[in-house]
Amino acid sequence: MHAALPAPAPLPRPSAPLQLTRYFSITSLLGIVVVTVCLLWTYRQITIERLVQHESRANADLTRAFANSVWERYRGLVTGAAGRSREALLQDAELAQLRSDLLRQMKGLSIAKVKIYDIGGLTVFSTETHQIGEDKGDNVGVIAARSGQVTSQITFRKKFDAFEGALADRNLIASYVPVRSAPGSPVEGVFEVYSDVTELLQAQQRAQWQIAGVVFGLLALLYLFLLLVVRKADRIIAGQERERAEREAQVRHRAYHDNLTGLPNRAYFVERLTETLALARRQGHPCGLMFIDLDRFKIVNDSLGHGAGDLLLKAVSERIAGCLRGNDLLFRMGGDEFTVLLPHIEAPEDAAQVARRIMAAVEAPVVVHEHELRVGATIGIAVHPGDGETAESLLKNADAAMYSAKAAGRGSYAFYRAWMNQRATQRLELEAALKAGFSAGEFLLHYQPRVDSASHRVVAMEALLRWQHPQRGMVLPGEFVGVLEDIGMMPIVGEWVLRGACMQVRAWQQQGRQPLRVSVNVSPVQFQAPGFVAMVRRVLQDTGVPPALIELELTETLLMAHPQQASDTLDAIRAMGVRLSIDDFGTGFSSLNYLRHFAVDYLKIDRSFTAEIASDARARAVVQAIIDVAAALKIGVVAEGVETGAQADFYTAAGCGELQGFLFSRPLPPEQLAATPRARHATTAA
Repeated sequence: MHAALPAPAPLPRPSAPLQLTRYFSITSLLGIVVVTVCLLWTYRQITIERLVQHESRANADLTRAFANSVWERYRGLVTGAAGRSREALLQDAELAQLRSDLLRQMKGLSIAKVKIYDIGGLTVFSTETHQIGEDKGDNVGVIAARSGQVTSQITFRKKFDAFEGALADRNLIASYVPVRSAPGSPVEGVFEVYSDVTELLQAQQRAQWQIAGVVFGLLALLYLFLLLVVRKADRIIAGQERERAEREAQVRHRAYHDNLTGLPNRAYFVERLTETLALARRQGHPCGLMFIDLDRFKIVNDSLGHGAGDLLLKAVSERIAGCLRGNDLLFRMGGDEFTVLLPHIEAPEDAAQVARRIMAAVEAPVVVHEHELRVGATIGIAVHPGDGETAESLLKNADAAMYSAKAAGRGSYAFYRAWMNQRATQRLELEAALKAGFSAGEFLLHYQPRVDSASHRVVAMEALLRWQHPQRGMVLPGEFVGVLEDIGMMPIVGEWVLRGACMQVRAWQQQGRQPLRVSVNVSPVQFQAPGFVAMVRRVLQDTGVPPALIELELTETLLMAHPQQASDTLDAIRAMGVRLSIDDFGTGFSSLNYLRHFAVDYLKIDRSFTAEIASDARARAVVQAIIDVAAALKIGVVAEGVETGAQADFYTAAGCGELQGFLFSRPLPPEQLAATPRARHATTAA
């Protein structure tokens, strides 16, 4: 199996679009949980802090109330307890009375336990009797209270001995409150009061969870609302991302593909050819390149218009694609030129087989706008590595092979040979020589008479372009007019021809001769160039030649390329008084039909009909029909290529008005026309 070519390098893929909905859902849920937890913790901390503060104030108030009511009675017991043993304190009768007074004082309050310390931290009294006599001098709360501060802390006890017996699982706030005989007096003892806040904390927790539920619910509603907004935004962003990706794909497709046929274009071709050559070098096998040019396509495009040409190109490209092997690649290079890349061939004959299939497929008729069109294909083939190591050289050599095949007669294929590059070089040299020759005045005009068919008197002249090359001698238009059109010089040269013909008409007038009408050929490129009508008007004004002495010869296919535009241009030229003729009549499409639309003065029957008149009855019938139709439309007829007396006699008998050909004179410089017998006789008579 052949190694497949790598796919074309795609544009960098866009990064995966941000999934807003997913990220929002995750982050928002985490945020809600975190906010709720933080809110609960903050609420609990604030509640506990405020509860401790509240109980501290309440216990301080309770202590002051105790001090105000009974402290004086027990002051001595507390302040004099230092040094007394636990047994001595327990046997003191005031201790029982103190307990009774405290119970009465604490009645109805949420006080679970009370302890009284002397200034040194000795436990003088406690609701838990076993604690009496303990030294708490190093207790932080006692130390703070001795300095006059009230301190409180919350604690949880699984079991606790209170006034009313043992308690279990209680939340308590222990407050250490300094005891004074009077405000501002020294601290004489310390009260430790335990408040039972279990119910308060439970109520706080219930409120906490209620608030958490409300907050969570509100956040959930906000979350749902924002989720809808984000999902909408996510869909919008995703849609925009898809549109952007589609636009990028379209841009890439347009950059690498032909809009008409959908085939890869020249830019893509260069990339793939380079890749193919690299792969062929690595694997050591040959590859081929075919350069395809369609034959007779320009005639279709000019006669039926670009719309028909486009349909023809699409049909032909599909046929070519159907002739290729699985890994072959077809490209449209522009216009009617295609290339086929053969990534793997065993021998040049493989490429030849593909070329033969393509030529056979393309030659089959194509129906476009009810016209059965026939085009052909000329193919040049170059094989790597023998015909080129680089993409540039391989393409150049395939192109040279194609031009060689065209020179051999079109409708064929040719492999590259070294001498083909020489021909391409000669073409470049010809282009340069044409530019230099025109600037150096090497172009000149010859004239061929047109005679009346009955009297053989000269009635007009056709101006014909010639090139007097310093080395090659006289060069005929067929060798260089196409090059002039390709390099864009035809409008300039065409104006030079028209101006030269007008100046020759003036020269004949100044010599005292009867003025002759002179016809000038107009190329399609020149006719379709902007400002053509203005150029004709300007030349006539500059030279002062009567417009009736100038005749412009136009081809039939030129007029049919853009009928409405051509008709407008012809009307503008006829309005100046310039005469018009259709050259090579009968070789294009729908000739007789178009005579209804174009107002012309003459039809020039193509020399191909003249050459076959003697031997082909059909040719004689067609010529007679053309002459009859022209007579009915009051259009003059000129027969081209008349070389024998028999041809002249036929046209005279058929009613053709004018004759032109070697029988009467070859094209000659103006100064030689009088020296030619027939020309001298005809010119003198005129």
